[in-house]
Amino acid sequence: MPDIEYAFLADAAQAVPGQKFNVLGGGLDRVGGATFPLRHPHLALVVGLSVTAAETERTHDLRFVLLDPDGREVANATGNLTVHGRTDARDHTVTLAIDVWNVTFPAPGDYSFRLLVNGSERRRVPLVAVRLAQPERGGPPQERGAPN
Repeated sequence: MPDIEYAFLADAAQAVPGQKFNVLGGGLDRVGGATFPLRHPHLALVVGLSVTAAETERTHDLRFVLLDPDGREVANATGNLTVHGRTDARDHTVTLAIDVWNVTFPAPGDYSFRLLVNGSERRRVPLVAVRLAQPERGGPPQERGAPN
């Protein structure tokens, strides 16, 4: 079964199958706002799917689920991917960049993206939603409890 070699969140990403990928703001692990529910306009989920030569030329089911702090589903996406083999018949990693638009986080807390391949969970990517204090006269917003 294909495995997930790497997975992370970014502000933006672009991936072309079989080529390099580009990332802006990679390693994103928290989002924040002064009020909840919080609607975040855009995230990119970058996934490196490791495929053996024997798993090429077959369709694989992918599912991405965003879980809230209580383990309830907030958002999800599904799709199918057929990985084509290389001429040298070697195993390889295919990078996917999945755009996640307008996700609403109901409350602050620890969220996670659950990544499933062919119905089996292969990885989770954590994401913390934090409540930011109102900015003080022109200053940047501060995470509640963070020193000034």
